[in-house]
Amino acid sequence: MRESTGERWARRIVLSLLTLFVVAPLYVMVSSGLKPLRDVQGAFTWLPSRVTFQPFVDMWQTVPLGRYLVNSLLVASAAAVVSVAIAIFAAFAISRYRFRGRQLFSVTVLSTQMFPGILFLLPLFLIYVNLGNVTGIELYATRLGLIITYLTFSLPFSIWMLVGYFDSIPRGLDEAAQVDGAGPLRTLFQVILPTAVPGIVAVTVYAFMTAWGEVLFASVMTDENSRTLAVGLQGYATQYNVYWNQAMAASVVVSIPVVVGFLALQRYFVAGLTAGAVK
Repeated sequence: MRESTGERWARRIVLSLLTLFVVAPLYVMVSSGLKPLRDVQGAFTWLPSRVTFQPFVDMWQTVPLGRYLVNSLLVASAAAVVSVAIAIFAAFAISRYRFRGRQLFSVTVLSTQMFPGILFLLPLFLIYVNLGNVTGIELYATRLGLIITYLTFSLPFSIWMLVGYFDSIPRGLDEAAQVDGAGPLRTLFQVILPTAVPGIVAVTVYAFMTAWGEVLFASVMTDENSRTLAVGLQGYATQYNVYWNQAMAASVVVSIPVVVGFLALQRYFVAGLTAGAVK
């Protein structure tokens, strides 16, 4: 059906407003990072009175930003990879086999997404502290403990998404592999996984981005050595001053890995979410 003139202009206006809604905060963040501190603390102006790159230099000394960046990369990457690796086997079993408790397990996995994360904060904190006191295995204020914490919400989501994606793959491929003598694992690795690459990439990207920007658990489960970027950026607000220009400059820098990775994998991300939603 041909689009009318009114519909075309309505679409242009809506898209323009959405673009402005996204671009305006990004421009404010970048421009504030290029201003001297007194300009940021004064009345807001769209154009810097003097452009300076000094905030991009000072931000590394005000807080240990490099350490926070490494912590975030390690924790988010490990949480995403481990959750997806486990979810692949779980989703394959749910999608391709019928067993006792299958429906209950699926409902349980899905129901975990209904509870707010703060409900799990205190139990996990107590478990980590008591486990360290009893066994000597330190999980509190460590990268390993934070990775396990992120698995509590990234793993159920990964299983749920991959089940929907695996269900969209024709079962005829499994049957053809079985005719050739392939077992379950061979079918999974040689038939299902190559077909499910877009879905796996999409789920991995989502799990990474969720862990990358998580604040609640990272603010309680970390110390100065294991702190991530989401919490570490608060260090630019000191007792005597708030370095807004350095905070904005740091926000620009730490956004680059996520933006670059998302753009590089965008076609997989879109294809994976589209196919995973069809069940």
